[in-house]
Amino acid sequence: MKFELFVAKRYLLKGRKYAFVSTISIVSTIGVAIGAAALIIALSLLNGAHGDILGKMLSSIPQVMIKDPGDNEFGDYRELLEKIKSKKYDEITSVEPVVVGTVLLKGMFRNSSGALLKGIDFEIPRPETWLRDLYRGSLPLEKEQLAVGSKIAHSAGILDGDVCTVIAPRPYFTGSAARPEIRKFEITGMFESRLYEIDNQLAITNLKAAQDVFELGDKISFIQVSLRDVFDAEAVAVKLREIVPPRFSVVTWKETKASLYSALRMEKNVFFLVLTLIIIVASLNIIAGLMLMVIQKIKDIAILLSYGATPPVIRRIFFLQGAIIGILGTGAGVVIGLIFCYFADKFKLLKLSVEIYQMSHVPFSVHWFDVFLVVAVSLLITFTATLVPARKASSVNVVEAIKNE
Repeated sequence: MKFELFVAKRYLLKGRKYAFVSTISIVSTIGVAIGAAALIIALSLLNGAHGDILGKMLSSIPQVMIKDPGDNEFGDYRELLEKIKSKKYDEITSVEPVVVGTVLLKGMFRNSSGALLKGIDFEIPRPETWLRDLYRGSLPLEKEQLAVGSKIAHSAGILDGDVCTVIAPRPYFTGSAARPEIRKFEITGMFESRLYEIDNQLAITNLKAAQDVFELGDKISFIQVSLRDVFDAEAVAVKLREIVPPRFSVVTWKETKASLYSALRMEKNVFFLVLTLIIIVASLNIIAGLMLMVIQKIKDIAILLSYGATPPVIRRIFFLQGAIIGILGTGAGVVIGLIFCYFADKFKLLKLSVEIYQMSHVPFSVHWFDVFLVVAVSLLITFTATLVPARKASSVNVVEAIKNE
């Protein structure tokens, strides 16, 4: 292999007589580098944007939910809570009861807005950064207190400190008439997650207040499980199904938000396939450059064969030339891509309008699996591109080559 590598490097680096071929090799290397760098930058950008969207979205919905499919509410949840907590799973950060239901909010000026009222236990550390850091007011810790999203507040004409009317569409009967539950709540705070679905729909109160609004007594809607890594949801769900009673169902966020998750994955896959075309185009340059070199070096190949070099040796010489181009281009592209992502994320180079995109800048998040995938695909394409010219070189007829030269 040392002989083949020596000849391959000499053909690549000592090409003054065939400057055009060397230029093609340089262009091919640059093309592979651009393709690899573009892939890493694009995938890191998508990872950052998707992570921001999923982080905000999943902080407002259960990452893993345990509920009774036969009943929207269940009361024997305390024993199940303690059972899950006693297992001390490393992936789980908190387990809590949740009450949730649809209500209508009416402000002091008769403006109204539909909302999803969620009752939670504020004694448990909150995973929602947007709820911990209210941009106005304080958390609704008392019984008749409420915190609402900024867009709900705007729609219903609500300010912090106001008293609003909460109308729950859960009827109870008084004689022959049915009427909804109506309660007065003090608005203690407002949150702004910069995610439209949360800010325009969600209202937060404490667990006891939500139970009273929906007349649940000591019952809840479901048990919410929060995780350190949201992508461990399926593995945690498998563990939980082994310990919860059979009548309960364990649902992950990938099931409740299946369409969103599929759309994000599809977007990333499409980006990967489209940008891989850059590397494929560069590999065509590798094929063209090596084929020209085979034609121009046909006398050298014939001499090597006549001195005892076998066709596999010739094949390896030209394969190594393409491999060197692929390795150099891929390595340079990975370094360029990682450096760009680091500085773009550190200095927030890609700024956005918060009002339109719900984020101030595009974060770049490098996943090492993506880097490995880019390297593997880039090397696979470039190595495959060398097979055709390498096989062509190894099939040279010695007598015909020397006679024609």
